[in-house]
Amino acid sequence: MQHLSEQEIVRRDNLNKLTEAGINAFPSTTFEVNATTKEIKDNFKEGDTTYQEVTLAGRLMSRRIMGKASFAELQDSEGRIQIYISRDDICPGDDKVLYNDAFKKWFDLGDFIGIKGYAFYTQVGECSVHVTELTLLSKSLKPLPVVKKDDEGNVYDAFTDPEQRYRQRYVDLVVNSHIKDVFVKRSKMYNSMREYLNNKGYLEVETPILQPLYGGAAARPFTTHHNTLDMKLYLRIANELYLKRLVVGGFDGVYEFSKDFRNEGMSRFHNPEFTQIELYVAYKDYEWMMNLVEEMVEKVAIDLHGTTEVQVGDNIINFQRPWKRYTMYEAIQHFTGIDISDMDEDQLRKTARELHVPVDNSMGKGKLIDEIFGEKCEGNIIQPTFITDYPVEMSPLAKKHATKPGLVERFEAICNKKEICNAFSELNDPIDQRQRFESQLELGKRGDEEAMVLDEDFLRALEYGMPPTAGLGIGMDRLAMIMTNQNSIQDVLFFPQMKPEKQEKPE
Repeated sequence: MQHLSEQEIVRRDNLNKLTEAGINAFPSTTFEVNATTKEIKDNFKEGDTTYQEVTLAGRLMSRRIMGKASFAELQDSEGRIQIYISRDDICPGDDKVLYNDAFKKWFDLGDFIGIKGYAFYTQVGECSVHVTELTLLSKSLKPLPVVKKDDEGNVYDAFTDPEQRYRQRYVDLVVNSHIKDVFVKRSKMYNSMREYLNNKGYLEVETPILQPLYGGAAARPFTTHHNTLDMKLYLRIANELYLKRLVVGGFDGVYEFSKDFRNEGMSRFHNPEFTQIELYVAYKDYEWMMNLVEEMVEKVAIDLHGTTEVQVGDNIINFQRPWKRYTMYEAIQHFTGIDISDMDEDQLRKTARELHVPVDNSMGKGKLIDEIFGEKCEGNIIQPTFITDYPVEMSPLAKKHATKPGLVERFEAICNKKEICNAFSELNDPIDQRQRFESQLELGKRGDEEAMVLDEDFLRALEYGMPPTAGLGIGMDRLAMIMTNQNSIQDVLFFPQMKPEKQEKPE
């Protein structure tokens, strides 16, 4: 049985009284809106003849009843505005039920209402709407959290607990309306990138989320089972191998905003379900792709903020081109003072331990270098910086460097202490690719749960021939954190993954 609070019981009683009075609390109706609260407040001036027949809809957020008249606040998707309601205006004739009983007694804060009226300024100069018609559009059966202040101005009872906010985002968006701006900016970020890539003639595509083999990244997958086919399937960890199949098939530029899934830890920077954009362009290399990333992300900053400079915490991040560049070995030497470029696996493991970097015997050469970089370098990089030319062991899908033996043509962009993108000159030699996959299988046998599996169909596609190709993946959630100045990935996801909610036991 559902446990109801005292306030919830009162609201259900109000619902019954509305029904008894013949007022439908959940009407099936189209209520045409012709203005928003923001539009009226931004544009209406004292003495104007505009906004004299406005129709608004939204939540009732406050109410001050003064006999036959009331002041209230209506909140729509754009903001709030004061409304003035007079009993004699909304209840002509002898029928006073709508105001005397319904609005004064049975309407509750959080109810959706529709109003018609005209804009005016009160004697104290507040832009308001004088209501001539009032309609209940939907009843709210749970009370919204109400922000209160004590005599000293201290705020309490605000909806600020992160766990509550993430679990009940629908409430968060209502009572902390500024949160909407984060998600509006996130949407604009997608639109900015789409515009940039579409203008270059690249095709947005869709690839499978359920895959018979997972690949394209080093990660642990989620598994599921298809009953009809009686086969194991995986939620994709990346869409790279499918997009490259399309390049084999003849598309010169393809991209996808993909939902990916990795069965790994959760943190301020990791959610098991996340979004990336991956882009593959034929006849290009990683140097060309670095220039594209600079140009595209600079455009995103300007489109969202009107400038290349973005406030992130205590720092001003400047996305203006060109960005700083280090090779992987240069970065490690810069931040640790140690040149690891000629070290073998045993020397790397010894160096990592001397630097107090956690390592174990399952880690190969590439993983050891990655751990040293992650622990000693990444956290020192604030401004957007390219890290280039990775060891071949770290990059099973990247092409070997044209002039530097033992390295591959790969870069990552680091910004605000975290990786935001990863890119290669893509490996298109099927013989080399098979050998790389086989090396990954050996790492898997040593206990590396993130080692890649061997994908025979992908190798078959490469054997038909893939042109020189540049590939890119950008973490949209991390980029959104930076572009909206948020400290946690949960703050840029409408519905982040959470632990199961503790259920209250009935008394």
